[in-house]
Amino acid sequence: MAKIQKPRRPKAETPRGFRDYAGADVTERDAMLTAITDVYHRYGFDPLETSAVETLDALGKFLPDVDRPNEGVFAWRDEDEAWMALRYDLTAPLARFYAQNHLALPTPYRRYAVGPVWRNEKPGPGRFRQFYQCDADTVGSASPAADAEICMMLADALEAVGIARGDYVIRINNRKVLNGVMEVVGLLDPAAPDAGEAARGVVLRAIDKLDRLGPDGVRALLGQGRKDESGDFTEGAGLGAGQIEIVMGFVAAERDTGAATCARLRDLVSESKTGLEGVDELEAISSLLAAGYADRARIDPSVVRGLGYYTGPVYEAELTFEITDEKGRKRQFGSVAGGGRYDDLVMRFTGQRVPATGVSIGVDRLLAALQAKRGAGAEAPGPVLVTVMEKDRLAEYQAMTAELRQAGIRAEMFLGGGNMAKQLKYADKRGAPVAIIEGGDERAAGIVQLKDLALGARLAAEIETNEEWKAQPAQIEAPRAGLVDAVRAMLARGV
Repeated sequence: MAKIQKPRRPKAETPRGFRDYAGADVTERDAMLTAITDVYHRYGFDPLETSAVETLDALGKFLPDVDRPNEGVFAWRDEDEAWMALRYDLTAPLARFYAQNHLALPTPYRRYAVGPVWRNEKPGPGRFRQFYQCDADTVGSASPAADAEICMMLADALEAVGIARGDYVIRINNRKVLNGVMEVVGLLDPAAPDAGEAARGVVLRAIDKLDRLGPDGVRALLGQGRKDESGDFTEGAGLGAGQIEIVMGFVAAERDTGAATCARLRDLVSESKTGLEGVDELEAISSLLAAGYADRARIDPSVVRGLGYYTGPVYEAELTFEITDEKGRKRQFGSVAGGGRYDDLVMRFTGQRVPATGVSIGVDRLLAALQAKRGAGAEAPGPVLVTVMEKDRLAEYQAMTAELRQAGIRAEMFLGGGNMAKQLKYADKRGAPVAIIEGGDERAAGIVQLKDLALGARLAAEIETNEEWKAQPAQIEAPRAGLVDAVRAMLARGV
């Protein structure tokens, strides 16, 4: 007789490359996003929530692979054989939405969006396949003032979430200036823009490594190549000495003021019409930022961002304070947001160029930065706990809980079974700041007992004498009719 196999139980595990968020992780993120979107709203941007699923035609980035025609996304065939995919950013859906609705939208159209995006990429430490972005974009304006406004708004958003002025900088460059430099060194011919693309990519990647490799390392990558500490060799761009000096002069063009930096860039790209247009745009942005934001944003020629995507100004927010990494080393946190001008994206749908500029904040990365800056500290308090002394009085305990909630106090009634010790243990695990106790004796006397659990924990750690303990009692009596005021007063002691 065959042995009957038991049903296989699924393994309780998070899919590879994904993570769960619970408790304080969610509430901290929500609070941070509220602070950011309040700034966006104050600047006159409207919310937009697009579908998490787009057609592959809308997303673009096709590969020649017929069976799986899109790189880096989670895709599948729909019932009608059309390819669908989870969105990999919030900008491609914006372009589709604008093209679909532009006749009904104001020009320019200003929107912000928050939500998860998905990347079908190899996961790694701190790199997940699902993460949150928080974007703001202006579509329909070619004015450099739109770029300057995005940078101003990004600065205000960082300060709104608790990044102090001086602990961040908005670094600004321009794709056109970079193209101008490429023209000057002979790597870009405006009449044949596709030629030399590989060499330009090597140069741009080298510039992007300036902070990590320093000028000498960048020079090596611009020339024949560089061998790292492990002995691995990276092929260089093969530029000559004169070409290398032009590129290095561009990288080192930053001066004390935006105007001085732009003047130096103008000298470097004086032979390129495109480069000079880029300098004009940077000068316009710099002059606008001078009205209150000059200490928070600067022109930085070393900024390189997804340059196949951007068509003009590019910018990123870099945090400048130090943190301690997992190995105990001091390092700067680095970039938490970036963006720029992308005037060609909507054209994929409409056939006409539509100017657009925007920024995307890496929500998880910014939250990690805030947590690292704050360091280990007390977690956010849980709800006030109304304990249950008598099971036949549940309605009265529930009324007490409702009274607190209606007064704006987070509260819950204990719904498990067990004695007072078990209930207080639950309160401790929940991080409850206050426990409310009402038995038959208290009810007869018209009072309740309020146990200050947060203060009790502090007293246990800090108070050394009985006199100090008595001066700050962790449990008090309060009139039942004055429950809300008493709880508020007790909560205020822990602020």
